Amino acid sequence: MSRRVSLPGASELFGGAAPKQTRPEKRTTTTDGSSLSDDRPGSNGRARTAVVEDRKSSGRIRHDTKITVYVTEEELLGLEQTRLALRAEHGLTADRGRIVREAIDVLLADFVDHGPDSVLVQRLRAAAPE
Repeated sequence: MSRRVSLPGASELFGGAAPKQTRPEKRTTTTDGSSLSDDRPGSNGRARTAVVEDRKSSGRIRHDTKITVYVTEEELLGLEQTRLALRAEHGLTADRGRIVREAIDVLLADFVDHGPDSVLVQRLRAAAPE
């Protein structure tokens, strides 16, 4: 006879406590910024599909999808210094993952709003081999 007690897991205890995440509305915008009602490309064939919502990152929730990103020591140090500066200078507590999710959200929102003039496009063009 075993003396171990069997306890329920966290999913059994908290299974219904987390709010369900809804999928954001998708909208296709042409490069001139006009919207299309569905995901068809514009008349010139140049369109991009963007997730449109209140442009807020997911924050501290359970994330079901994971990616691995390799960074240099300098990038990691910059991220850590930013985390510490947010806490020391602004009274904001955020882990590295939260900062990265916020940065991604800001960058993607800029891309949706500005397309070819976005920071992302400019930086990728500058880094592209000649």
